[in-house]
Amino acid sequence: MTLNVQFHTIFMMFLSGIAIGAIFDVFRVLSGKLRLPRWTIPFIDMVYWIVATILVFRLLIYSNEGQVRVFIFLGMGIGICFYFAFLSTGVIHLTLLLIRITIIIYRFIAKTVELVLIKPIIGLYRLTVIILGFLLAVAIFLYRIVLQLLYPVWRLLLWMTRPVHKYFVIPVWLKKLKGNIILIFRRLFSK
Repeated sequence: MTLNVQFHTIFMMFLSGIAIGAIFDVFRVLSGKLRLPRWTIPFIDMVYWIVATILVFRLLIYSNEGQVRVFIFLGMGIGICFYFAFLSTGVIHLTLLLIRITIIIYRFIAKTVELVLIKPIIGLYRLTVIILGFLLAVAIFLYRIVLQLLYPVWRLLLWMTRPVHKYFVIPVWLKKLKGNIILIFRRLFSK
């Protein structure tokens, strides 16, 4: 391994140390803001270490074909210390800012959907109910007026057909059935 490759590898491990620290802060801030239950912390730690390991070994394969040497750990340690000394608060503030922006965008989209879709549908439903109720009230009103107007005509028709009524005879069996039904209703509902 040449000296150029070694310096390139140390620099890449320095960057991976910074990236590991940044990922750690992002995971920490997100788990605190999302208020995750305590039983999920081991899973989050496992995901963090899997992501960090994949990142380090990908950079190691890219920089020196995956050869592990002592100076690799030195470069990662320097990168982590540099990150926590100078960059940690900036990444935490940036993460919090991104969370706030995401919440604002989510609330804006939710409010827009409510104003554009949900409120008009509810308004149309209410308007339909009001219109149908009004039409039903008008129909009932007109029905009663028509009944009152046609009542004299009905009485006149009955008076004119009175001589023919004696030819329309109700059969005896229908009269007995009617009597039996009335008797059953009296027994059931008279108590």
